[in-house]
Amino acid sequence: MTREPADTPPGAAGPDGARDLRTIRVEEFLPHPPSRVWRALTDPELLARWFMPCDFRLEIGHTFTLTTTPRPNVAFGGVCHCRVLDFDAERMLRYSWVDPGEDNGLDSTVTWRLEPEGTGTRLFLEHDGFDPDNPYQAMARRIMGDRNGWSGVVGRLATSLITTAA
Repeated sequence: MTREPADTPPGAAGPDGARDLRTIRVEEFLPHPPSRVWRALTDPELLARWFMPCDFRLEIGHTFTLTTTPRPNVAFGGVCHCRVLDFDAERMLRYSWVDPGEDNGLDSTVTWRLEPEGTGTRLFLEHDGFDPDNPYQAMARRIMGDRNGWSGVVGRLATSLITTAA
């Protein structure tokens, strides 16, 4: 997994090392072909094993929800409202990520990119759209940008790929 400079938390710096308070980026090599990683990103049953229970369907415009534990400290009710915005099979998946809470109001985008690398896949995750001036979103960004946030999610994906039959 790529790491940013020591003075910034994981996911806090952009590719040029500058702090980006609107975006979280995670990159990791997975020793599995893109087709297998893609299946883990788009199969609702597999998503529930490593990410969150959901009613995902790979169809542009499809709305779905991701359900997890509420986080009152960031005014998060536990449900992310999402819509598939775009995809290119085995290469890219983009969906909206909305927390409609009155205080939080996060309206963001999550993009997963897969690039073949040898016999495996280079995975890039970008969660963009945090408002650094909204204290709830700024805290949510810090939480999701640390090792237990998106980096932890990608780690669970990696583990799931090892333990799930091809």
